[in-house]
Amino acid sequence: MSTVLSLNVGMPRDISWNGSTVYTGAWKDPVDGAAMAHRLGVDGDGQGDTVGHGGPNRAVLVYQAESYDYWRDYFHRDDLVPGFFAENLTVQGLADNEVCIGDRYRIGAAEFEVSQPRVTCYRAGLRIGEPRLAALLVSHHRPGFYMRVVKEGLVRAGDDIVRTYAGVGSVSVAAVDALLYLPDKDRETLRGPSTSRR
Repeated sequence: MSTVLSLNVGMPRDISWNGSTVYTGAWKDPVDGAAMAHRLGVDGDGQGDTVGHGGPNRAVLVYQAESYDYWRDYFHRDDLVPGFFAENLTVQGLADNEVCIGDRYRIGAAEFEVSQPRVTCYRAGLRIGEPRLAALLVSHHRPGFYMRVVKEGLVRAGDDIVRTYAGVGSVSVAAVDALLYLPDKDRETLRGPSTSRR
C-alpha cells in the first residue's frame, strides 16, 4: 500500500543563486493537517515559474521517500527532508518506473491523474544547493511526477494512495522522462507493453 508521508506547500520567493535573484516556489514545507487539492494545486502553495511548472496539468508534484533515501546515500547527506525536492506530496511507494502516465489515484477525498514526469530545470537543485540535480534526476531515472486534479478534495499526511485506473498504454514516468531528456531514445517504449495492468 502506498501512503502520503508528508503534504508540503510554499509560496514563491526570491532566492539568491549564482550571483542573481531567482523567483521560485521550490521551497516547500510540511503542512500540519489537511489541505484542499484543487484544479491548480494545493491550498497554500504556488509556483514561481508558471510556464514550466504550473497549470492544471502540473498542479501537484509527487516525490518518493525511496528516492530521498537514494539521494541521501548518493550525496552523503542526512539533512534531506520532505519538501526539499519541491514536491507537494512525499509518498511511500509509487516508483517512477512503476507509475504510468494516465494512472489515477484516490488520495483522501481527492482523485488525481498522472500527467507527466517532473520538468527538470536548474531550480530543482536550488534548495539542496546542488546545481547538477536536474541532470541527475534524469540520468538516475528518479524524476518524480506531476498530477492533475480530477476530483477536488482534502488530502493529508497519512492518507492511503489507491490506484483507481491504469493509464492506457502503460508507459512509465521514468520511460517518458528518458524519451524526453536522454539520448538514444527507445521509441518502441511509446507502444507500451502488450499486457494489461488493470
